[in-house]
Amino acid sequence: MPEAGGHVAGEKVKYAVLGCGSTGYHVATELSRKEGRVLVLDRDEGRVKELRDQNVDAMIRDISDPGFLSGLPMFEIAFVLTGDHHSNLAAVRTLRQKLPLVHIVARALDPIGAGTLESAGADFVLYPQQVVARAAIHQINRLHVSRLSQRLHDLLAGWEGTLGIITHKNPDPDAIGSAMALAAIARNANPQKLACRIFYDGIIGHQENRTMVNLLDIKMEKMEPQTIQDCTYLALVDCPAPGMNNTLSPRTRVHIVIDHHQDGHGLEGAMFVDVRPGIGATASILSQYLQELDIPVDKNVATGLFYGIRSDTRDFRRNVTPQDLSNAAFLLPLTDSDLLDQIMSPSLSQETLDVLGNAIRNRRIRSGYLFANVGFVRNRDSLPQAADLLISLEGVNTALVYGISDDAIIISSRNRDIRLHIGNVLEEAFGDIGDAGGHPNMAAATIPLSYFRRVKNKEELLGLIMDPLLKKFTSLVGLDAEAGNEL
Repeated sequence: MPEAGGHVAGEKVKYAVLGCGSTGYHVATELSRKEGRVLVLDRDEGRVKELRDQNVDAMIRDISDPGFLSGLPMFEIAFVLTGDHHSNLAAVRTLRQKLPLVHIVARALDPIGAGTLESAGADFVLYPQQVVARAAIHQINRLHVSRLSQRLHDLLAGWEGTLGIITHKNPDPDAIGSAMALAAIARNANPQKLACRIFYDGIIGHQENRTMVNLLDIKMEKMEPQTIQDCTYLALVDCPAPGMNNTLSPRTRVHIVIDHHQDGHGLEGAMFVDVRPGIGATASILSQYLQELDIPVDKNVATGLFYGIRSDTRDFRRNVTPQDLSNAAFLLPLTDSDLLDQIMSPSLSQETLDVLGNAIRNRRIRSGYLFANVGFVRNRDSLPQAADLLISLEGVNTALVYGISDDAIIISSRNRDIRLHIGNVLEEAFGDIGDAGGHPNMAAATIPLSYFRRVKNKEELLGLIMDPLLKKFTSLVGLDAEAGNEL
């Protein structure tokens, strides 16, 4: 069968598909529909004739032959897609040798073949079985989220009374933005019969968090036993269970739990639970609900959610997933950029500056671990700011900053050592006497003072209590095995 005519020396096309079985045919068809002309090479004369009958630019070539490029127009991207590994490997080697600037996508038949094709010079290896598996998982996850979203909406639509939305102690942007979004969903589901109130305990201490609440006009109420009793239903956002990072009694019945930390205990009475430890922020989960339910998102809610995702993932550098990035991309055009700039650039309080100074002045470093006593603190949110600052010091892999308030010892930690899960270490070291835990690279602990809260000299008390507490931590991470260098 003669070759197709019409090719001119030096002519260029963008795409070439080498091997036109079922995979190659679908790739060529999709590229033709979206990009225009595609060059197709195949050694089967009958298949090439059929392609030409469909106005596809097809030529007969055996891509395992080192001379198969002779007489072809130039192309920029090659898809090597036959069902024969040896032919694909030979084609990749020829392409890489004779057309070093061409981008190569090659089909592998198994994981071993994928490695061989990469070594031969393929820029991207396509393993169809893996693609199918990922697509299936992606679709089932989307279906699951869609059904979860609708179930939450239907649940809220059937309620009458007051929904109390409870954030964790000393709420951060993720908790605040998530509470805003859940209230927005409730308003959409049942605007006439269901009212929402947002509660917090502790303080909103970080200057960025206070600025966020003020600028976005978020009404948050201090949690009191009576106000909670006035609520018909309770929801927890960004905390996993009653009594875990909140002051609810562990026996309190909550109806909704939405979180991205570990599963909580005592949720048998909950009517809706969505806990996803693999995702970067609770705000990301709420953003998915809004998208799936097609609820209009006003600029304040969008700004709160976007900042919640950005804050909890440390500007998309920590614990971030593709879903977090997708949700942030959905929210970004809906945010108020001026408000976002103001939230992210608040003034630094004098107390925060003093805590940062104490942390720097009192730092002690031992084998890559930094410990800093900041003394008495009124604004506990200044401790994570100090930990964020100190972890950036050269030679420091783990930073642990601690201080004391009127009623608790507060610990904040940051970690860059991939061998260490700092959240698990803090939980094991302090979980039996307080509330402790977190992620591999950031964690916190709060240890109630109990009978010692009446002691007037809190800084002296801190020195007495922390020595034995830190010994447990240093023992867990292996520092006690080293001679000398007392903390």
